[in-house]
Amino acid sequence: MLRYKFDIVERLKSIGYTTYRIRKENLFAQATLTKFRKGQIISADNLERLCSILEMQPGDIIEYVPDDKEK
Repeated sequence: MLRYKFDIVERLKSIGYTTYRIRKENLFAQATLTKFRKGQIISADNLERLCSILEMQPGDIIEYVPDDKEK
């Protein structure tokens, strides 16, 4: 399964992107913010935007962890 390496919303807040600012500037939809909070993986387009904002590569943000079925 894919998972985030850190809390996305908290990381965005730490660089000045509050949820208010994100919605105001239309950076991510509310559904995407909800996915961040629930740890659900987002679309490739949103991942690209997130990489740009955080100035990171996708591998710095998400990781693959085998689930119990794959071990």
